[in-house]
This record gives sequence, structure tokens and C-alpha cells, in this order.
Amino acid sequence: MFRIRYCTDDAECRHLWEKLWPKDNLFDLWAVRNCFHRGFRRPPLFLVWEENHRPKGLLALSALSGNGSFAHFPGETWQGSTWLEQNRIIHSCPDMGRDLLDAVPGPAHIRYLTREACPASPGQQAGEDETGYLFYPGAHGFNFQNYMALFSSKTRKNFNTALAKLERNGVEIRHDRPSDVSLLFRMNLDAFGNRSYFSDPRFLNGFEALASLLFRNRMVRVTTVLIGGRVAAVDLGALYHGRYTLLAGGTDPEFKGVAKLINLHHIEWSCGKRLDQVDFLCGDFNWKTRFHLFPRPLYALKLPGNWADAHLNNPALK
Repeated sequence: MFRIRYCTDDAECRHLWEKLWPKDNLFDLWAVRNCFHRGFRRPPLFLVWEENHRPKGLLALSALSGNGSFAHFPGETWQGSTWLEQNRIIHSCPDMGRDLLDAVPGPAHIRYLTREACPASPGQQAGEDETGYLFYPGAHGFNFQNYMALFSSKTRKNFNTALAKLERNGVEIRHDRPSDVSLLFRMNLDAFGNRSYFSDPRFLNGFEALASLLFRNRMVRVTTVLIGGRVAAVDLGALYHGRYTLLAGGTDPEFKGVAKLINLHHIEWSCGKRLDQVDFLCGDFNWKTRFHLFPRPLYALKLPGNWADAHLNNPALK
């Protein structure tokens, strides 16, 4: 016999996550998710599929404030949508996944699901959400020049012209200075204002906690470009199991072309280190396809919340 039960206790939720969740990428780590859980303080609601009291399936949700709806844990919404990628519904067969979705006690918008996480059924079809973009150094023989050969001669010439203008003023690249993370936040806020993730203090607190976690565990890679002695760009990335994930960045708009410079630096560095992949995350901004990055769609499920009234008594909704 199986049953689905709700778990709302932080300590037990952590135990279930660490027992059932794979640890393939950075976003699979409880410690990473917990940075934003602490920042947003969304009540967790973990739906646990059990057989003979043994947990085998998991749908990790958080209750959103005020409207009785749910998002994937930890519910770090910004402008109404979550940010953390490669979410999952842990199930060993489609029926288990559908059982978990049927037990969600309210409307839910579950974003950035991996393809294999989506149980298919006529009533629970996942639609494409956004597209993530990856670079695979091995596909180019770990050779940066092989990668550059993908571009037309005209594009390579344009790259060289833009980079030469920057280099005339003196380009320096430094790494892993903790104080540069604050510069990243400031530049991002200056560029995007209230459209920046960091305009939400909860998001900013989550990223500050994440940066501290990465530094403590020697997983961090902060890349800072200085031009003429001035900071022109800062990117925050993380290394985990041969994968390099670019998490956030900021540039000074005075230095045109510096975004190309720092992105090419990431790609060249990853070739030299023979990494498995570089994840530039979702959001095209028009440049990722032009850089010949590999597109990887992620998926979303919208659940209407037409369940029995008894489900609405769950404490996570209060």
C-alpha cells in the first residue's frame, strides 16, 4: 500500500531532500536551496509518496504568501516567478508523479523542471518554460580555437576589434576577491533598477548567503575584469562536479564589449580546465544563440487547484 503525506517541518524536509534528491548539479544541494529558504521564509510543503512507510517519491513545494498557491521549494519568487533552475518531481514511474501532483492542495506554478521530471498525462501536460544555454568544452576538443572557428570570419573580426579597443586601455582579470561580489550587486542594480533580482532584499540576502557558502566550500569563482584599473565587469560562478554555473553578473555600461570579453574568458578557461559543461542558465538576451551555446529547454506545470476542501486545511496555507 502507498500513501501521500504532507511534511512541513524544516528538519524533516531537509532529511527527505537529502535522502531522495539526486546531487547532479549545484541546484540539487540543500545548502544552496536553503540560502533562499532562509531569505524568503516561505512555509515548506513537501509531498511524500510512501510505500509501507518508506519514502520513495517527493514533490518539494513552498506556500506563497497571501494567495494559497504553491511554487517549487524554496519559493524564491521575483516579479511573480521563481529563479532556481533544474527543479524535479522525484518519482520512479509516471503514476507516482501524477499521484504527487494530484495531491497538491491548491493552485501551483512549478517552473524550470527538467524533462525527465515531468510525468505526462492528458491533464498534467508540462509546457516549455524557458531555455537554458550550455557550453560543452569537450565538443570542441577542449580547444578554444576550435570553438572560435564556429564563427564567421566577419564575426571574429568584429570580436577582435571590440576587444582591441578595451585592451588599449589595459585589461586585467582577477579572481575570487570576496569584496567584488558587492560590486556585482551594485552594477546590476545600477543597470536594471527595480528590474534587478537584487532590488528585492530577500533575493539579495539569498545571494549573499549563497556567495558565502560557495567561498566557505571553495566552490566559488568570482571573475572581475578591470579596464584601465577600473572594475568593468564582475561575474559570480560556482564549480560543482566538473560543471561551471554562471549565477549572476554585472557590467559597467561605459565599457562597451566587456560582456563579450568576460563570456569568452569563461569559455576559454573552461576549455583549459577540461570541464564537463558551462551553464549560462536561462534567458537569451540575444547573445547566447549567437555564441553557439547548446539550448536546453526546461518545463513548467500549472495546476488549477481543483481539489477537495479537506486539503485546504493544510497548515502551510495558513
